[in-house]
Amino acid sequence: MHFDRTDIDTLEQRYRGNLINCLSGFKPAVLVGTKSTEGQTNLAIFSNLLHLGANPALLGLLVRPAPAGTERHTWENIVATQHFTVNHVNEAIVPQAHQTSARYPRETSEFSATGLTPEWLADYPAPFVAEATVKLGLRLIDQHHYDINHTTLLIGEVQTIHLPSEILREDGSLDLTQEHAVAACGLDSYHTTGTGCRYRYAKPDAKPSKID
Repeated sequence: MHFDRTDIDTLEQRYRGNLINCLSGFKPAVLVGTKSTEGQTNLAIFSNLLHLGANPALLGLLVRPAPAGTERHTWENIVATQHFTVNHVNEAIVPQAHQTSARYPRETSEFSATGLTPEWLADYPAPFVAEATVKLGLRLIDQHHYDINHTTLLIGEVQTIHLPSEILREDGSLDLTQEHAVAACGLDSYHTTGTGCRYRYAKPDAKPSKID
């Protein structure tokens, strides 16, 4: 099939949303934990997490615009407190993770609503997800708003990392298959990861070579 610009613009809204959201392929599924200045915890699933750099360690979280008249609790909490957590979604918590996308009122914590457990580690000011295995604490250091579609890129610096030692390789890379990490595609599709393969650093004068 072929869709030109006119076709795309005239698609039914939900159909177009499903199609365009799948075009970028598989993305990490993560739960973002925050706490308001009043102490109310919040949890929301995201698939728009970007690696921005390793030194300093930076991750970007793209926040989409909310429909008119609705609140954006995650964005508001991050801006107000300057801290948030990123927790990898694994196979065991997919239903609960997906349910956090429901529009609960501000006074309802998605932790309580979905049965996930807030975890407070090393006095970090934002809640982690106890059921997750890879957990990151980030501090907001910058944000950029894009007028073209009213999205906002929140840039966080990694402050703390919690993960099981068995998934950490000798070279510092992670074997995320051992934590049963889940990838997201589109708005409602979750996928398990296979064993995968690794290749050595590519050089112009060498053929591709797998790492055992």
